[in-house]
Amino acid sequence: MPRMNIRAGEKAEKGSFKKSMGKLLRYCRKQWIWMFVAILFGALGVVGQIIGPNKIKDLTNEITVGLYSGGINIEAVTKIAIFLVLIYAFGAIFSYVQNFVTATMTQKVVKNLRKDISVKINKIPLNYFDTHLYGDVLSRVTNDVDTIGQSLNESVGTLFSSVILFVGVLIMMFVTEWIMALTVIGATIIGFSFSLIFMTRAQKYFNQNQKNMGELNAHIEETYSGHNVVQLFNAKGQTKKDFDKINKNLFTSGWKSQFISGVMGPVMGFVGNFGYVAVCIVGAVLASQRGIDYFGVISAFMIYVRLFSNPLSQIAQSLTSLQSASAASNRVFEFLENEELSDESKKQLQVKKVEGNVDFEHVVFGYSPNKIIIKDFSVNIKAGQKVAIVGPTGAGKTTLVNLLMRFYELNSGDIKIDGVSTKDMTREEVHSLFGMVLQDTWLFDGTIKENLRYNNENVSDEQIVDACKKVGVDHFIQTLSNGYDTVIDDTVNLSAGQKQLLTIARTMIANRPMMILDEATSSVDTRTEILLQQAMDKVMEGRTSFIIAHRLSTIKNADIILVLKDGDIVESGNHEELLKKGGFYADLYNSQFEEE
Repeated sequence: MPRMNIRAGEKAEKGSFKKSMGKLLRYCRKQWIWMFVAILFGALGVVGQIIGPNKIKDLTNEITVGLYSGGINIEAVTKIAIFLVLIYAFGAIFSYVQNFVTATMTQKVVKNLRKDISVKINKIPLNYFDTHLYGDVLSRVTNDVDTIGQSLNESVGTLFSSVILFVGVLIMMFVTEWIMALTVIGATIIGFSFSLIFMTRAQKYFNQNQKNMGELNAHIEETYSGHNVVQLFNAKGQTKKDFDKINKNLFTSGWKSQFISGVMGPVMGFVGNFGYVAVCIVGAVLASQRGIDYFGVISAFMIYVRLFSNPLSQIAQSLTSLQSASAASNRVFEFLENEELSDESKKQLQVKKVEGNVDFEHVVFGYSPNKIIIKDFSVNIKAGQKVAIVGPTGAGKTTLVNLLMRFYELNSGDIKIDGVSTKDMTREEVHSLFGMVLQDTWLFDGTIKENLRYNNENVSDEQIVDACKKVGVDHFIQTLSNGYDTVIDDTVNLSAGQKQLLTIARTMIANRPMMILDEATSSVDTRTEILLQQAMDKVMEGRTSFIIAHRLSTIKNADIILVLKDGDIVESGNHEELLKKGGFYADLYNSQFEEE
């Protein structure tokens, strides 16, 4: 029974290799002209190696016969020598061109892969990233794509040149001496059979190696992004234990794949040396029967042994390298073939003048069909209202905003902006209607001014400074060495609150008709929060605004407060009205007041 499982596994690995390599070759179809040129120059590059030994045979015969006859034909020897120099020189030039073309082709493939992955990331639904580790996705973009490029560069040119050289040498050996040809073939074919056996065993370890590499990158990304938490909980031992386990798995799969594939080199080396011995023995016997002219044949076959065994070894190594490419491309194309967001290229602009009326109509949503978070949610929000969304953890506050932004699609129901369903708008149009400040800050490497002007090139420096003054971050920026031109990198130490102020200023500068604040003031101190709240009130005047808040004291002046519990609105109204009701909101507010 175990034997049957092993065979089934091997069949699956072979099927996986053929399938993934088929996808990779189809992807490379735009580079077939480059590939044809590489094959052509590779063939020209090995012509000299194919016919060279035959000319060396003639050269050896001329010299040998001349020595025994008392005079060497210098003219004939010179012509043969010049011919050999020329064909080997041209062969070197053609091989160089082949390597140049191959490198160009593989780098174009790698560039296109990275480009397609970059485009694909923006088309994949967000729920994909909810079920896949970021480190694993990054590994596919970096390590796997690099592996494909390196493997193609090492294998494509070598593989075709080796096949051409192998066939050409095989023909020339039979043309020169069929008995010696059979001797060389018999000595090398045995070793190549062993190499094929090792090669087929290595594929599953190459697949496992790429998978383990993704797991290791995911673990490292998680560990270092949460380094402070690891230190705080003294989890260094557990983290190291997890790392050692993954690292050991990677070591095992990497060692096995490289060891099995590395065995082929020594095997083919032994076969080549064995071929030399066979040629010497058989050649000596034939020379004793056919005379001195046979020494040229022996010298030619001494070269043919190397030329015949080397291509076999290079073919085996190229196929091994292609196994790495197969394992990596399997992961890359798995990502590229994921389901995409629906095509919206035919949709037209729906809302030309935004007022800010928002209607939730019987909205139902769940991240999975078995777990519904938002249950029959309905509310009408008028233009210019400041809407606070409150509730306990897991009530669906952030999910509600994600649905409003069309980061996720509804299970049923509808969301309308100024009477137009968001389903009829493009996602880009919906996103352009909202300025959003998240609880987690995001700043890229660049100057403060570039961060504040992010994707808004028409914003003037005066508008940037004005927004920063309203937020209260202008004074801090002016204290930096280069002010607004200070580059945000490891040398600039920004606190969490300062980063949050910059992101809020960036949202103000974007000047969108509606605003979303998801715990936007959670990282600033109480005094800054009050000043910031005043500035935000001015910015939100005339704009429909959605505020997710845990500290209920910050949303007292909201026009309407939506109280969520288990995905449903249990209460709605302003602060005073909800306190008078003495319901769920009052309990939440009083509990916070008692804690304070």
